[in-house]
Amino acid sequence: MLSKLFGSHAKASVPAPATAPQRTSVPELTKRARISLTKRGLDGRRAAVYLVLDRSRSMRSYYRDGTVQYLGERALGLSRALDDDGKVPVVFFSGGIDGTTELNLRNYAGRIDEVHARLGEMGSTNYEAAIDAVTRHYLASGATDPGFVIFQTDGGPDNRRAAKAALTNAKKLPLFWSFIGFGNNIDFLRTVDQLPGSIDNTGFFHAPDPHALTDEALYDGITEQFGSYLSSAQDQGLLR
Repeated sequence: MLSKLFGSHAKASVPAPATAPQRTSVPELTKRARISLTKRGLDGRRAAVYLVLDRSRSMRSYYRDGTVQYLGERALGLSRALDDDGKVPVVFFSGGIDGTTELNLRNYAGRIDEVHARLGEMGSTNYEAAIDAVTRHYLASGATDPGFVIFQTDGGPDNRRAAKAALTNAKKLPLFWSFIGFGNNIDFLRTVDQLPGSIDNTGFFHAPDPHALTDEALYDGITEQFGSYLSSAQDQGLLR
């Protein structure tokens, strides 16, 4: 059922807003992502890329100025370098799951902006709902490659205990959670590497000013801990 949701917003491409700043093209983003993967010794590795987007009220300006739309394009660039299908399932969350979609080369222009605009009121920050949505989609997909989850937020979760429990439970699956923290409300995100369990399935990259974040810095930051995670997952039999 959940896998169907990720295609539920499949409409014709919508152009990016005319006021959006000039960005790097997706083909060029793919090249930059490959450079970062090669630097990490990950050239030739495969992973299913997911994107989780915070729709809490404090995120309003980042949607309005195109920052979140461009993060979607950057995620697509990484997917084309890392994933076998070049598609990115996207989860929008606030107090629960607000909506889902999928990015690909045919529909990405303005896609995040379009879907966000149709999802209504923005809310709070329920991490565990988003984590559960991704894990259920990954299980339903039948993927044999690991999952690489870009999890963007600008604040801590509504329920820290529930968020930690969800991430700890996700250690059973070959899913790596790469958190990107916009702004400076990042106290909780600094703790995600300290969760109990024999494998570290999380990374954290701080982007205090996402407008100043270069493509190279983003890709280097979100992939920094992925190689060590893959080694640990292989050792523990999580990867086939």
